[in-house]
Amino acid sequence: MIQGAMLRDAMISASNALSNAKQEVDALNVFPVPDGDTGTNMSMTIGNAARELARMNAPTATEVADVASAALLRGARGNSGVILSLLFRGFSKGLKGKEEADGADLAQALTLGVEAAYKAVMKPTEGTILTVAREAAAVGKTVAEKDADPIAVWEAICTEAAASLERTPDLLPQLKKAGVVDAGGKGLLIVMEAMLDVFKGGEIVAGNNPVAAATPVKKSNNAVGNFDQDIEFAYCTEFIVGRDPKCTLDPLALRAYLESIGDCVVVVDDDEIIKVHVHTNHPGKAMEEALKYGQFETVKVENMRIQHENAGWVEEEDATAAQPVLERVEPENDYGFVAVAAGVGLQSLFHDDLACDQVVSGGQTMNPSTDDILTAIQATPAKTVFVLPNNKNIILAAEQAAPLADRQVCVLPTRTIPQGIAAMLAFNPEADSEENMVEMQKAADNVSTGSVTFAARDSDFEGHKIHEGEILALDNGKLSFVETEVGRAVPKLAKTLVNGRLATGKDVNFITVIYGEDVTEEEAEQVCDGIRAKVGDDVDVSAIPGGQPVYYYFLSVE
Repeated sequence: MIQGAMLRDAMISASNALSNAKQEVDALNVFPVPDGDTGTNMSMTIGNAARELARMNAPTATEVADVASAALLRGARGNSGVILSLLFRGFSKGLKGKEEADGADLAQALTLGVEAAYKAVMKPTEGTILTVAREAAAVGKTVAEKDADPIAVWEAICTEAAASLERTPDLLPQLKKAGVVDAGGKGLLIVMEAMLDVFKGGEIVAGNNPVAAATPVKKSNNAVGNFDQDIEFAYCTEFIVGRDPKCTLDPLALRAYLESIGDCVVVVDDDEIIKVHVHTNHPGKAMEEALKYGQFETVKVENMRIQHENAGWVEEEDATAAQPVLERVEPENDYGFVAVAAGVGLQSLFHDDLACDQVVSGGQTMNPSTDDILTAIQATPAKTVFVLPNNKNIILAAEQAAPLADRQVCVLPTRTIPQGIAAMLAFNPEADSEENMVEMQKAADNVSTGSVTFAARDSDFEGHKIHEGEILALDNGKLSFVETEVGRAVPKLAKTLVNGRLATGKDVNFITVIYGEDVTEEEAEQVCDGIRAKVGDDVDVSAIPGGQPVYYYFLSVE
């Protein structure tokens, strides 16, 4: 049987193993754009869980699964990170109420995770992490029906995951052409195999920035020692709520609220009860919110400052304490906006010119986590909050944040910065949220987006032999051509975008050139002159400083 401590150590080891191999996984990305890469996103996602798991002592399997699930969800970055978090969400459900787990429990937990992951992705693509997880889970269930030994089942899961990973190029032609396997599937296999090693009695993998299981450290009882660390949240609050059958609220929303007023939050739920643990300065507010879900069965509140004064020992806290975050505000206005953007100029544009309440830092170089987006939503004083991810790899994280918020959230699946700008300009304060969703999305879809960046690695992609450092011109996210000079690439790309619109009967009136942090104003104006020479005087061409990293230019054509 797999005890809670073993499951905890297995996940911590998996986090360290993936952290060690993240550059190897990143290198498998077929598209060589220097974006938030798969290995990095998955490593940061599971690393968020490992830090919380390391604080647990003598946990049960269900407690480990619940803490890991919540931490993975909050820390999920990029599509691969969100899918990884959803796979482990199945563990929270499959191990519910269990002190330890056998092979059948593990196989069922992974199966539930696969189901959740497929439901979350609008158009699942086979030959990816989804396929690897699904095929591995199916074999695990088959083996568990004959032998419930957890090591035998998880070993079979790992064996099939490895075989499935090797088959991914047969399902995705771009993988076969590049001669690689799927990056997300590789990351998942690393996680699974590291867990298996611990299940077999192996040690926790040592990482470059390792997370190891923590144990309490005794300190001498003296006046200075008692206050070595400042206790930010004084009251340890625990209670059990008997669920009201008529209540349709998701307990994850309760967790999100508790996160806004405290820390060390654990929310465990099933069909009958919700069990809560939270450190907060406002236990009354925590309990008042919980009453929305049912009636109290037990309540316990303890003042930790008094406990520390009277105790002869304290537990060592993680040296990397959470950084200050935005505070939750009451939803007073009808509408509010959260946008994701990287670069001082773009952040100022969305916040000051387009009136976004919060601008989450992130995009091409770093995908923000689900929790980053949720925190921004909760800090927006509006009953309905529109979220603009402005990047295809952030949409799924934004959609996972939406049900955790305590207000209505509308996620507009904007895939680029120009789409986000167009959507904001189309907002009508007199219309309702549904009308605005339609019109804002329509405006976003009407924009053609170009972007110019550099190749982060050598690659063979869609017929293009690409060398590291070459200039890449992207037409609405797809590689259009490869150049050697930025100055030549931008006018050529603008002409390509214009021709594409004209071919489909769309007008071209404006081209906006958004230049990045490595481009001077003079260089941007020279590029604009080059665009005017290509498209003629009938099109208005203008430049604005975006300050974005990695991407030399974004082009908005409408």
